[in-house]
Amino acid sequence: MKKLMILMLCTMSIALNANAQKEEKKTIIELPQWVKNIKFSGYGILQYQGMDPYKKGKDENGTPILESNSSNTFNLRLARFILDGKIGDFDWRAQIQGTNATGPGQPTVQLVDLYAEWRRFPEFKIRAGQFKRCFTFENPTHPITQGWRGYADAINKLSAFGDRTGERSSGGRDIGIQFSGDLFPNANGRRLFHYQIGVYNGEGVNQKDMDNRKDIIGGIWVMPIKGVRIGAFGWTGSRGGMLDPLTGQTRSIEKNRYALSAEYDKDGYTFRAEYIHSEGWGAASPGNNVREIDYNVGNKADGWYVFGIVPIIKGKLHAKARYQTYRNQKEWATSVNQIECGLNYFFSKNLEIHLEYSRVNDRSIEILTEKKHNYNLIDAELAFKF
Repeated sequence: MKKLMILMLCTMSIALNANAQKEEKKTIIELPQWVKNIKFSGYGILQYQGMDPYKKGKDENGTPILESNSSNTFNLRLARFILDGKIGDFDWRAQIQGTNATGPGQPTVQLVDLYAEWRRFPEFKIRAGQFKRCFTFENPTHPITQGWRGYADAINKLSAFGDRTGERSSGGRDIGIQFSGDLFPNANGRRLFHYQIGVYNGEGVNQKDMDNRKDIIGGIWVMPIKGVRIGAFGWTGSRGGMLDPLTGQTRSIEKNRYALSAEYDKDGYTFRAEYIHSEGWGAASPGNNVREIDYNVGNKADGWYVFGIVPIIKGKLHAKARYQTYRNQKEWATSVNQIECGLNYFFSKNLEIHLEYSRVNDRSIEILTEKKHNYNLIDAELAFKF
């Protein structure tokens, strides 16, 4: 009897073990490699901004009229959610953005990046989809690592963020195809020359071409010393479907631009300077998808900036200063000039705070009876990545 029970128990144990193995085999699902390569990430930027008002004039009772640019507000500046992946020799990205780009209380959620890039050879890469235009050094920099409360005015107006042509605020992006590569490696394998050229719709994010003409943008830079880049960029193109108030008909406006750039970025020290020149009519309201020509803004504009960010405590506390000018009509009477300084503090590699003070000299302000071109701006931003 005892032998029989032992035999039964052994048989049951073998059966249960075999069944468990079958169940285990059933539940194991081998994911394809491209799925394993998918990475989810994102970041957010929370903002406080205060700006003192400037006087525009007085009403019939002698009371000062304050311009509406005065502010004292908390703001959800930016949130992005990103999927990155790899399939064979192709890298791909999909990125969705939520922002108060059109103003507090008017949030915008949109697809900003969707592209694939063939990267088999460093000398020749092909990218297709919606992505950053290949214009200037600052355009492709990350909003957090860029280090400031925002991109320089010249970048915003002339590198397709809130572009002077009126296209929708697009963070410097467009739909198209780009070719790029890095050439001439030195003895240490560091490549000394970079080139890039892209063909785009010329209308900004999530927009079809309105005049069947394409924007062509190209750039080159040399890297003679580690951390140093010296480059030049060119852009020729158009924006279609613009209403001409003189004729009442729609037409295209030209975009002919160039940029000169220099940068040193090494060991926590970052210095950069860029100049941008633009020829072509603009719209009355940059960055708001306006399609009406405003001849009052002129057909030439330019701008420049120079900044330095240096570590006080390496990896923990950085000091910064920036000077920038943007001239909407390439005349000093239309210039907006800013002197900025501040600190960036890193709680960790994924959490930091930016503090900044700006003194703004805006000569483009329309004055009625009392001039005050200067005003102050303070900005604090908490930025995190995950």
